[in-house]
Amino acid sequence: MTDGSDGAGKVRYGGDYNPEQWPEDVWDADHRLFDAARIDTVTVGVFTWALTQPAPDVYDFSTLDAIVARAAAAGRQVVLATGTAALPPWLARAHPQVNRTDFEGRRHRYGQRHNACPSSPVFRRLSAELARRVARRFAGNPAVVAWHVGNEYGGACYCDQCAAGFRSWLRDRYATLDRLNAAWYTTFWSHRFTDWADIEPPSALTEHWRGPDHTAFPGITLDYLRFMSDAMLANFRDEKAAIRESDPDTPVTTNFMGMYRPIDYHRWAPHLDFASWDNYPPDDDSRVRMALAHDLMRGLKDGQPFWLMEQTPSTTACRDTNPLKRPGLMRLWSWQAVAHGADAVLFFQMRAARGASEKYHGAVIGHSGRSDTRVFREVAGLGAELERLGPATLGARTPARVALLFDWDSWWALEISDGPSRLVRYQPTVLAYYRALWAAGVDVDVLPVTADLSRYDVVVAPVLHMLKGDLARRLEAVAERGGSVVTTFLSGRVDEDDNAFLMDVPGPLGALMGVRVDEWDARGREFVNPVRLGPRDFPARLIFELVIPQGAEVVGTYRADFYAGTPAVTRNAFGAGHGWYVAAGLEQPGVSWVMDQVLDRHGLRGPYPDVPDLETTARVTPDGSRLLFLLNHGPAPVEVPARTGGVDLLTGARVEAGQPLTLDTHGVVVLREDQ
Repeated sequence: MTDGSDGAGKVRYGGDYNPEQWPEDVWDADHRLFDAARIDTVTVGVFTWALTQPAPDVYDFSTLDAIVARAAAAGRQVVLATGTAALPPWLARAHPQVNRTDFEGRRHRYGQRHNACPSSPVFRRLSAELARRVARRFAGNPAVVAWHVGNEYGGACYCDQCAAGFRSWLRDRYATLDRLNAAWYTTFWSHRFTDWADIEPPSALTEHWRGPDHTAFPGITLDYLRFMSDAMLANFRDEKAAIRESDPDTPVTTNFMGMYRPIDYHRWAPHLDFASWDNYPPDDDSRVRMALAHDLMRGLKDGQPFWLMEQTPSTTACRDTNPLKRPGLMRLWSWQAVAHGADAVLFFQMRAARGASEKYHGAVIGHSGRSDTRVFREVAGLGAELERLGPATLGARTPARVALLFDWDSWWALEISDGPSRLVRYQPTVLAYYRALWAAGVDVDVLPVTADLSRYDVVVAPVLHMLKGDLARRLEAVAERGGSVVTTFLSGRVDEDDNAFLMDVPGPLGALMGVRVDEWDARGREFVNPVRLGPRDFPARLIFELVIPQGAEVVGTYRADFYAGTPAVTRNAFGAGHGWYVAAGLEQPGVSWVMDQVLDRHGLRGPYPDVPDLETTARVTPDGSRLLFLLNHGPAPVEVPARTGGVDLLTGARVEAGQPLTLDTHGVVVLREDQ
């Protein structure tokens, strides 16, 4: 089985296409425009359940047959969806139990999308049956290069079916009520369970107040988050199994949403044949956040290339304000995806919908069907570039020596905890440490805590709140052989059940970090306690742990309050390497200072770390060629000397070592370096 990336002989280019919304004479016009834009791949059938199954015992493939046939006749390849991303109205009326119950306990009626209870036996049976019939119909069709199950899985349900499913999930996890009671610490507030039937989903009606993050029993809520992620994964697996009955080989995926809190994509990753995701940044200043999300998606499948399944060519429509991508940004951000491991660049949507909530969402083809718009010209220009690039990047891997650990359990446990601070959030903290690596031009693998760390010189684990399994020992092994491990405040606090370790903070990380933390101070956003690092003071906010060195060297100290002069940043010699502990909520300049010291020890700076807004990343192709991507995110052109000789794959021009490389605003260079 392949991942579907190389069948086109180039980076796949196209996107979500919904011709069922249009008469067939429009389809012909669309495909002529697709030819002009070098569109080679279309995703179809994502929301076609009501068309394909208009009644309980009626299946009508005429529309889907025509869509696939028209795409194939035009020489395009098809990512075929199972159509199960939204329920048809008849199903909700006939089986109201498929509708979700929300966090407030309200049973929803029919409407919107993501509108099915994942635990509903009816939904599971009918969605799998639809996938089975679609696969049976189109298995073996040479135009179909991948299967797309569901769409942007998310949301949660708290109905009686989910309560029953949760209890079953808990029996599998804990086996006995004694084990469950110990994990949830139920002697607190008289919560000891003596019957599985007494367990309720944690919601606004049970354990919560002031919303989903405020819970009396974090262990219960944490397990429900895990269960709901697994329940939706079961839906995906139902449909994939149904597809495999007819088609054992064509790869199957679903589109993730980057750093999306409700679903643990690491739990899902083994069940996808390749990872794919939808990139909708909120503003023009999201380059680092996008890079982190790309690296997270690539890390889901041990560095295998992923697909950029959706992005807008121009603007979104789902936010209160929807900024337009400035000229050149769509091209730049598309190349950023390729630079970080994408073997496909796809859009939503290919033609603008005429009605409903996405009629103002950006599209390759607007309502007028013109080919002379700025957006269409940019899409066509990028299509021509990708065509010239050909297979040069396909299957290439990122040669990272730095790993950043990303953990949904730590994310959930941190943000549902009462104390020390609800202002400390997981994603912004991780992003700050990633930003420092990005600015230094370092290639990064973003990995689960279960990953093999043996090939990395530096491992960064911000707010590693929950410590599971043998991770502490594996981090020690990184340092023992000469590597550096960096972690922060609120790390090593709880075990996999979200219970505090009965030992000094930072728990099992204490030996590696060489510190002990007895107290911590959490303050409002307005409070600043500077930290002296080298000759400078750097601001820190929100959280300030009071560190007692247990062999660690003091690198930075607090400058204010009663703990002025005490350690805020430490470095501990461990084996041939070091454990770094950042006890204060340093703002970005301080985080960058710390990470620069770590990177310098290992000689890991990129080729142009002192050029602001110039992103560099490398990929190594299956034949050993090294590709260096340079992307100018800044407001003005930049010029840098070529590090080595090579060929600019976008222009075909020969480049010699030391020759100036000029990148216009939003400019891109893809250099195949001489070996």
